[in-house]
Amino acid sequence: MGERAHRSNGPSTSGDAPKKPKLSGLSGYLADPKAREFDRLVYERVRLGMLSALAVNPALTFSELKQLLETSDGNLSVHARKLEDAGYVSCKKTFEDRHPKTEYRLTAKGRQALSRYLDHMEALIQATRSG
Repeated sequence: MGERAHRSNGPSTSGDAPKKPKLSGLSGYLADPKAREFDRLVYERVRLGMLSALAVNPALTFSELKQLLETSDGNLSVHARKLEDAGYVSCKKTFEDRHPKTEYRLTAKGRQALSRYLDHMEALIQATRSG
């Protein structure tokens, strides 16, 4: 009367070795050393958005990026500085009709970083879908 019924969601695994997770197409991808070279700088939403927008536009102003990415001045400024410090974007400050104008352009290094990131994501998607 004091015993409880044991419920199980599958076959008993007592004494069995733990099962390895199914990786299918991911195992080859994860074994590739390039998969570990993921650029965390590009990964963040605002920075990825900024690099992507600059990849298809010769240049964009701070105001254009702010509106496009729907972010605050401070947030965009911090992310833009990180990309500039990494050499991924160039920043040019001028005045237009006595108003400051900050313009950003994607550098060759930034284009390579974005391309590597996109290649990484495409490989991950392909490996996941083939599994």
